[in-house]
Amino acid sequence: MAELATLMLANLVEVFGERDGDRRRAAIARVHHPQVVFTDHDGEASGHAALDEAVARLHARLAPDFEFAPAGDVDLIGDLGYLAWQLGAPGQPPVVRGADIAFARDGRIGRLYVVLTGP
Repeated sequence: MAELATLMLANLVEVFGERDGDRRRAAIARVHHPQVVFTDHDGEASGHAALDEAVARLHARLAPDFEFAPAGDVDLIGDLGYLAWQLGAPGQPPVVRGADIAFARDGRIGRLYVVLTGP
């Protein structure tokens, strides 16, 4: 299930970290199952278009120089992956820390939870 680790890193950088909508949508299609379910503190989104909209809304609230970065390796247990991350301006302390918890489905991310863990 090492491919889940690769998918989770791509999700962090190429989906949540990508501000260009066309590149983000291409990454979503490659990384996420068509019926992906994404859940965070703002609610739940199902499918590629809804995930793209959720990420675009997030970007609208963030400073333009903020970047997502992994805060460790991806931990894998069967079809479950866990990735701690941080968000903030490069070279500065993170303003938000969190974790992605993902379940694989047919070789892509089928279920994704985002948990905020602190500043």
